[in-house]
Amino acid sequence: MAMMLSLDAVAALVDHLRNDGRKVIGPVLRNATISLDEIDGVDDLPAGWTEHQDGGSYRLERLDRPELFGHATPALPWKSWLYPPRTMLMRANRDNGSVTIEKPTPGAEPFAFFGIRSCDVHALDILDRVFLDPADPTYTARREKLFVVAATCARPGGTCFCVSMGTGPAPSIGYDIALTELWAGDRHEFLARAATDRGRALLGRLEGRAPTEADLAAADHLVGNATQNMGRQLDPTHPTAAAERYEHPQWEAVARRCLACANCTMVCPTCFCSTTEDTTDLSGAVSERWRRWDSCFALDFSFLAGAPVRSSTKSRYRQWLLHKLVTWHDQFGTSGCVGCGRCITWCPVGIDLTAEMTALALDPGGPS
Repeated sequence: MAMMLSLDAVAALVDHLRNDGRKVIGPVLRNATISLDEIDGVDDLPAGWTEHQDGGSYRLERLDRPELFGHATPALPWKSWLYPPRTMLMRANRDNGSVTIEKPTPGAEPFAFFGIRSCDVHALDILDRVFLDPADPTYTARREKLFVVAATCARPGGTCFCVSMGTGPAPSIGYDIALTELWAGDRHEFLARAATDRGRALLGRLEGRAPTEADLAAADHLVGNATQNMGRQLDPTHPTAAAERYEHPQWEAVARRCLACANCTMVCPTCFCSTTEDTTDLSGAVSERWRRWDSCFALDFSFLAGAPVRSSTKSRYRQWLLHKLVTWHDQFGTSGCVGCGRCITWCPVGIDLTAEMTALALDPGGPS
C-alpha cells in the first residue's frame, strides 16, 4: 500500500499515533545535536537542519529548505527506549525481621518510533535476536507494542556505511510505515508505504493521493543518490581477514590512540552488554538490584578469579571489534554492525573501524 501525503497529513499521522495512546519518539534538536526525545508533533522535528559528521567531529548545519528528515543518524541510539540504560530487576523490603521480594512488572506504555533510519531498524532486528529468545521481560513488553515509522535517508553522514552492511539507505524490513520525503519546486510531499496490517489501517485514516510514476521515480532517484554518497565503506571480506591476524601490530597502534572511554559502545545501536548493581537505603530496610549498561572496554568487565581477563586496551578493542564484525555471525547469524557510523563520529580521537579493518586485512607486514 502506497500513498502520497502532504505535510499536514504527516502531522496528522503523528497525532493519530499519540491519540492511540503511544508515546512518539523522534529526532529533535538537543544540546547542539540532532538527538532523540518524545515529540508532540512535526513542529518538534529538526526541520531545516542536517549535520556534518566525520571521525571525532560533529556539527549542525542549516539546509536551504525545511526538510523534516534532512539529517543522517541521531546522536542517541533508539535502543534506549526498549532496553533502558538502567532497569530495576528486584526490590527487597525488610520489616520486623521478615523480608519480602518485589519484582517490577514491565508494563510500559506503547511507543512509536517516528523517523527511524533503515540502519537503526536493522539494529532493532539484531537486538530482537538477543532479547526475544530467551525473552527479556522489559525489552519484550516494549518491543511487542512498538509502532515503527521509518524514513528513507537522503543525506548520509560522513561516517555512514550502511550500503556496505546491506542495511540502507531505504527501509526494507521491520517497519509499519516508511516515509520518503520528496521536494519538487514548492511542492513538499511524502511517499508513504505500509508493510503491516496496522500500518495499512493507519494510512487508511489519512488523506492522500495515489503516487504517480514520477513520484516513484523521484523516490528511487533519491535512494540511488544516497547510495552513491556514503561517507565510508567497508569491504565485506576485510573482517574475516582481520580475524586471522590476531597479533597484527595494528591492534597495538589502535590501543595507543584508544582512550577506552566506551563512547563507541554507548552510542552503538546494537551493543547490549550490562552489569548488575545492588543499592540499599541508609536504614538497610530497602535494597534494590538494577541492571545497567556496561561496556567491554571497562577494565573490570571481564573481572574473573581476582583479575581482569582482558587487562590491556589492545585486547579489549580487539574483542569489541572482532565480536561486532566476525563472531557475532556465529552467535546470532548476522553482523553486529549496521553501518550507522556513530562509533566513528563520537570517538574522541576519531578511530575509524572501516580504516582499521582495511589496515588489518591488507597490510602484508603484520603476522597472522
